[in-house]
Amino acid sequence: MTNASGADTPRWVAVGIGLAVGWLGFPLNAGAFNISKIGWNFGERQVAQALKLSAVDIRPQWESAWVREVIANDPAVKQIVSGYLSGLSSAGYALGEQGVWVSTGQYTVAQNQGNIPMPAASLTKVATTLSALSTWEAAHRFETWIGWEGQFENGVVIGDLVVEGGGDPLFVWEEAIALGNALSQLGVRRVTGNLIIAGDFTMNFEISTSQSGELLKQALNASQWDYAIESAHSRLAPGTPTPAIQIEGGIEVSPTSRRGRASGWLLRHDSLPLVAILKAMNIYSNNPMAEHMASIVGGPASIVQKAEEVAGVVPGELTLINGSGLGEENQMSPRAAVAMLQKIHDILRQQNLTISDIFPIAGRDGGTLVDRGLPNNAVVKTGSLAVVSALAGALPTQKKGLVWFSLINYGLGLDALRDRQDQILLAIEHQWGKATEIPPELQSSIVIGQPPYQFGDPQRNRAAQQPAP
Repeated sequence: MTNASGADTPRWVAVGIGLAVGWLGFPLNAGAFNISKIGWNFGERQVAQALKLSAVDIRPQWESAWVREVIANDPAVKQIVSGYLSGLSSAGYALGEQGVWVSTGQYTVAQNQGNIPMPAASLTKVATTLSALSTWEAAHRFETWIGWEGQFENGVVIGDLVVEGGGDPLFVWEEAIALGNALSQLGVRRVTGNLIIAGDFTMNFEISTSQSGELLKQALNASQWDYAIESAHSRLAPGTPTPAIQIEGGIEVSPTSRRGRASGWLLRHDSLPLVAILKAMNIYSNNPMAEHMASIVGGPASIVQKAEEVAGVVPGELTLINGSGLGEENQMSPRAAVAMLQKIHDILRQQNLTISDIFPIAGRDGGTLVDRGLPNNAVVKTGSLAVVSALAGALPTQKKGLVWFSLINYGLGLDALRDRQDQILLAIEHQWGKATEIPPELQSSIVIGQPPYQFGDPQRNRAAQQPAP
């Protein structure tokens, strides 16, 4: 059955509409509704418009086992999953260590060990992503403030230059170059004292605050550049100047905030929006970024708590020791992975974004998807450890719309496991039909490196008087 837009209408809609039509006195005859076929005939649009049923959710709240079976039942896909598992068994993999979850919406089509937590590698970043989106809006930006202590006269800071970090996980060479140029435009040429690093400041994914300070100091003075910084500068807009700010002292890491001690403030640097930061983190499965993000949202325990509260993850189906997935102690069930992805999907749709805006898209994004044979336009998150290969995401199909899945494999031979993952998704796509176009719920507007999401955008450096307390 199809609706007015041409899309397949779920059977529960047909059944519910048939009952509603009957209750309201419309005859259930061949001209209006054929219940034996569970479908509309020529009177469908007139009845729907008269009753305004398109705006009414008439799904049965009790969701009986029969309803779930009618919606999700597909022997062919069950056989595809069974064949996938048989192939793993024949290759020597223990089936008790292979997780599978395939669903259409909230309805499970097939699963294996679906509620059993198992090492999930970088699928952990799905939980970290959910926690970040539950903490801030997708448009949130992390602020870094630049000021001075002492005096600022004739382009010279007689004292110290102060950097007050605000947790930006993606402050890289290009950002530092743009920051240096902005300081130069304000007339800063020389600092007689130290570069003081306060707050939460990291650069180029360095764990060490002092090392991050050294990198920033180097980036602010082109005479100290090496090949890596010159290469980053070449990726900026043609004609981008090079900063030449000489800092005569060393790096001082402040254990406390300098917001109340600075003599004045020069600049506020805004990060890329959170949605773009998460996209970059997930495309490349960047572990330092994920660890940093996990830290600023409250740590692994907080991430687990939010997953349970926000996404309805069953307690015990998600355990974490960090936010990146490094270590087999980070475990989740296949069902939990899908539940978190679906909740991320819901959160982003409320902000006019899609899950494709924060996870890599097969056939479009590189990163961890290079050399994979996944169906085009599948939105996925990968995960790999020495003996773990994981994949979870959403696959658009013609007959079933979005198909949600998670595959968590344990054992040696990652290339072979990845190939099996790609093949089962291709088989499911073949069974349910390749989507003829990208559905609206998977269209992406976030392209890292292109306006307004390019690194080193000078518009994100603004003259400022005083940071918020």
